[in-house]
Amino acid sequence: MTLNEGRRVRLAADTRLTDWVAMTEGPSAGTGAVAGSLSLAAGTEGTVVRVVEHDLQTPESLEYERLKSLLDAFGAGMPTESRKQLEEKVAGLEPAWIAYRAEPLRVTVGVRFDNGFILDDAHEDLFVPA
Repeated sequence: MTLNEGRRVRLAADTRLTDWVAMTEGPSAGTGAVAGSLSLAAGTEGTVVRVVEHDLQTPESLEYERLKSLLDAFGAGMPTESRKQLEEKVAGLEPAWIAYRAEPLRVTVGVRFDNGFILDDAHEDLFVPA
């Protein structure tokens, strides 16, 4: 499912959140962190307020993309030995490119629930359309 900002969604399953809790307002954070837990019931509705697509491209796949573009644009006019070296570099980086292309795009969302809670950086698969 592709989520967009402003779309109404609901939690697909009961969701329990546990982590260290930090106050955003009020007493100083210097008093120590507290472990906390919050459970949200399946069906809790809210609105998507933020969508982030995480591009997990590696340095090797970026280099492949750059060198392949260079080869495609200027390879025909390059000296034979230079073109051959560039082709070898591109071929060596191709497995990284194939692995990158095979990975699905990771999408996280921020949802403001009707009860006032905000769940940020949540995987989009936690939600279904409302």
